Amino acid sequence: MTAKLRGLASSGVVHVAFAFVAMGGWAFFANRHHPMPKPLVAGVVQGTLSALLTLYLKTAIDVLSSRFSGATRLVLPPLLACVGSSAVLIAIHTASGTPEILKTIALPLTVSTTYAAIYNYSFSRGEHDRDR
Repeated sequence: MTAKLRGLASSGVVHVAFAFVAMGGWAFFANRHHPMPKPLVAGVVQGTLSALLTLYLKTAIDVLSSRFSGATRLVLPPLLACVGSSAVLIAIHTASGTPEILKTIALPLTVSTTYAAIYNYSFSRGEHDRDR
């Protein structure tokens, strides 16, 4: 049973599906006071964006982290990933008519930036093999 659980926890499909459900659900909740279908559209848009950003974030950190050294290596990759994610989230939510953009993106952006910072920091400690 532990091997199956470990397999699920390391599955990219599970991570993407979880990002879609969790962050899409958050967006629905953040926009719940607006008439339908606005909360539903915000949820689907954020869920889709979170799923795609989950795939993008690891690759972006891998690439950016290899381009810097010293203290800038610890700060710039997660900062650039956060700025890039913010720009995408704001632009697409604006285009889709999400009423509560800041509330909608606050949690997903916090989670993704925290993940990016921790993942990036783990490289400085030698906990990841870059060739994987």
